[in-house]
Amino acid sequence: MSLRKDFLWGGAVAAHQLEGSYNVDGKGISVADVMTAGTHGVEREITDGILPNKNYPNHEAIHFYDNYKEDVRLFHELGFKCFRTSIAWTRIFPQGDEDEPNELGLQFYDRLFDECIKYGIKPVITLSHFEMPFYLVKKYGGFRNRKCIDFFVKFATVCFERYKNKVEYWMTFNEINNQTNYQSDFATFTNSGIVYQEGEDREQIMYQAAHYELVASAEAVKIGKEINPNFKIGCMLALCPIYPFSCNPKDMMASTVAMQRRNYFGDIQVRGKYPNFMLKYFERKNFKLDITKEDLDILQQGTVDYIGFSYYMSFSIKASDKTNLEYNEANDLVKNPYVPASDWGWQIDPLGLRYTMNWLFDRYQLPLFIVENGLGAFDKVEADGKIHDTYRVDYLRSHIEAMIACIEEDGVDCIGYTPWGPIDLVSAGTGEMEKRYGFIHVDKNNKGEGTLKRSKKDSFDWYKEVISSNGKKL
Repeated sequence: MSLRKDFLWGGAVAAHQLEGSYNVDGKGISVADVMTAGTHGVEREITDGILPNKNYPNHEAIHFYDNYKEDVRLFHELGFKCFRTSIAWTRIFPQGDEDEPNELGLQFYDRLFDECIKYGIKPVITLSHFEMPFYLVKKYGGFRNRKCIDFFVKFATVCFERYKNKVEYWMTFNEINNQTNYQSDFATFTNSGIVYQEGEDREQIMYQAAHYELVASAEAVKIGKEINPNFKIGCMLALCPIYPFSCNPKDMMASTVAMQRRNYFGDIQVRGKYPNFMLKYFERKNFKLDITKEDLDILQQGTVDYIGFSYYMSFSIKASDKTNLEYNEANDLVKNPYVPASDWGWQIDPLGLRYTMNWLFDRYQLPLFIVENGLGAFDKVEADGKIHDTYRVDYLRSHIEAMIACIEEDGVDCIGYTPWGPIDLVSAGTGEMEKRYGFIHVDKNNKGEGTLKRSKKDSFDWYKEVISSNGKKL
């Protein structure tokens, strides 16, 4: 096998991290809009609504809402075949539970998708990318409440109907499996709109919310295929392979359990049913989850067409006394001494991408779509305005090499590659602007200061040649 002639080279973003205009044209407040700026080692604060004298970087972001035409032209100059973004839920349903959608929000995405199509760029659309309406959090408790299934499905149905002739590739929930790190307020809030109360069983609440999301995803897939049978609708997983720290059999078993626990979402979205290891786990933990016969039927009817996934880094795990029964992401992971790390502590492991692709394809035999991969780094603007980001080129080159080897030598079916953040945007994890990913620099710092002027980094011309050569010139 070799790369398809129609291989989908492009780039990936999320609406809340670049659009800005958070309260324009009827848009409501999302979970991203109540998260302050943080830094490496300092978590973003989740506030109870928008408070005075707080820095909410997503409110302005990089003003893509007003500058999308200029930015799409730059994507066209790069040679993009596709552009992955999300539809901000609160632009379509500002509160989330309205009877009718917001027409001005729908019109914005009409304009954006038309602009992409004009240049031959296919929109690749995520429906829920850490942008749940905050109103649904306050009134219903987020996805701990079954009612949110219907709210999401209604949102998805409106989008499918509206853009059925403009969008072919869809994904339902972004990185749905990140919430297995239920100790993190950030992970479960951004994924599911969960705000924990003191003394609650976080793990059980997370698995219940995840179930409702999986049902919502399956129901949306089923409806989407009825609206347009040519839709290609995928799941979206955060794939961080979890290696055994050593060849100790206990470490190997710990790795197996951790991979099962973190990635069972894919089993359900691809195969349409819970794997036995999760059912036995719920039984051991005495979790009494609200899973109905109707839910299980829907899961079987709404399986996905492809596996979308992000890959940034790998993890390692060392066995503990309880690892075979429980996977605690906050406590069990350890540093891998064989790979370097980025300035934000993310382990850089290109070969891990090839391992991940093999693991996924062996498990599911569905086409893969690498919809996020990238290096967050500090960039220096030289006196002449140039940005020599050789470190970014080195990172991406090594990962693309691993991807191509996996396709050509291992026979894995991969339909596209969209590195994260082709244009600098707000970091989801820290709220920083100076954790930069882009080929296109945006003049803005962590304090929100700057002109927002766009300029090309050295990596811009490099990636342009990668695309034009279909991966032959790296």
